[in-house]
Amino acid sequence: MWPALLLALLVAADGIGTKACSTPRPADPEQTPTPIPAPTPTFETFTTEDGVRFRVEVVASNLVIPWSMAFAPDGRLFFTERPGRVRILDLAARTMELALTVDDVRAEGEGGLLGITLDPAFADNRLVYLYYTAVATGGGVNRVVRYREVGDRLGERVVLLDNIPSSAIHDGGRLRFGPDGLLYITAGDAANTSLAQDLASLAGKILRINRDGTTPRENPFGSPVYSYGHRNPQGIDWHPATGEMWETEHGNVGNDEINVIERGVNYGWPRIEATQTLPGMQPPVTFYSPSIAPSGASFYRGQRFPAFVNNFFAGALRGTHILRVRLSGRAIVAQERLLDARYGRVRDVVNGPDGLLYFCTSNNDGRGNVTNGDDRIARLVPAS
Repeated sequence: MWPALLLALLVAADGIGTKACSTPRPADPEQTPTPIPAPTPTFETFTTEDGVRFRVEVVASNLVIPWSMAFAPDGRLFFTERPGRVRILDLAARTMELALTVDDVRAEGEGGLLGITLDPAFADNRLVYLYYTAVATGGGVNRVVRYREVGDRLGERVVLLDNIPSSAIHDGGRLRFGPDGLLYITAGDAANTSLAQDLASLAGKILRINRDGTTPRENPFGSPVYSYGHRNPQGIDWHPATGEMWETEHGNVGNDEINVIERGVNYGWPRIEATQTLPGMQPPVTFYSPSIAPSGASFYRGQRFPAFVNNFFAGALRGTHILRVRLSGRAIVAQERLLDARYGRVRDVVNGPDGLLYFCTSNNDGRGNVTNGDDRIARLVPAS
C-alpha cells in the first residue's frame, strides 16, 4: 500500500470543444503519462460508531468534477471528468493518462460526461461504456456509447443508446453492469416531471440494455425501460448476498430516496414521494428530509474492513459526507455519516480491488466550496 498522494494536474490545456455534429476522438496517442508527485502521508484517524478505525489517503487531486469511477481487473482506475475527459489512474505506476476527450459533450448545468463502467469481460475485450450529454439540434440529448481501450487510449466508438431526454438538471447518468451481465442506466426526468410516468419516454427511468445496445427480451415493456417513476436516480448496486438492486435518488425539496429496484415497478414520481402511497406505486425503503442529495453508491465487498461487508455506501453531495447504511434484509438497522463536512460534496463511492473504499469529490461543480486541491479521489484505509 502506498500512502496519500497529491496529484497536480494541469487540466486547462485539456479544454474541450462543443461543436454540433462532431464525433468524439481518442486522445493524442503520442501523449506521455502524467507522473504523480511523491506521496504525502496523512495521519488523522476516524472511528465509526461501531469502532472501525480508518484514515483517508488522497490518491489524486486538482481534478475537475470527477463524476464516476470504475476499476479494471489490473487495478487501473478509469474515471470521468464532467467537462468531457476520461482519465486512467495507474495506482501502481503512479501515473495518470488522458484516455479520451469527448468533443461533442454539452457540459452545462448538471450535464456533461457522467457515467463510466467497464465490460464484465474487460480483461478479454477491453470495452468501456460512457454516458454523456451531447450537443444536438435544439439543445442536447443523453447518450450511451462504447469504446475499446488500447494502450490507455479509447477508440472504436459505437453509439448504443441515443436520444435520452436531457436538461440542465436531472440527467441521471450512472452506468453499471448487473449480475445478469446486462447494462443498467439511470436516466433523470430531464426537468419534465410528466416524462417519469410516460412509458414511451426514456426519461425518469432505470434502463436495461444488452452489451450491443439491443433490448433484452426479458425487459417488461418491450423497450429499454426496466423501472419507471424516477425523478433523478443517481447510484445503483446489487446486494452481494440477496442480489437485489438498490438505488439512490434525488427528491424534490428533500425526500431523497433509497429504493430497492424491481423489474417493471413504478416508483411513483411525481405522483407520490416520501411516505405517500398510491395503488401500484412503490414507496422508498427510506428517505431524507432535509436533502442530502445521495449520489454514486456501492455495497462493500472487500476484506480489509470486515465490519463493512454488505453495508451500503453512498456519496452525499448536499450532505457532504459518505452515507453508511447497515442492513438486515431490506430493513435498515443503522445509519451514519462518515467524513461529515470534511471533504465537501462526495460524488461517487466504489470498491477497489485492494479491498479499500474509494470516493471522489465534486466541489468544482458550481455548488461546492472549492478548497486547495479540489477535486480529489481518495480512499478509506484501515488504521491500526
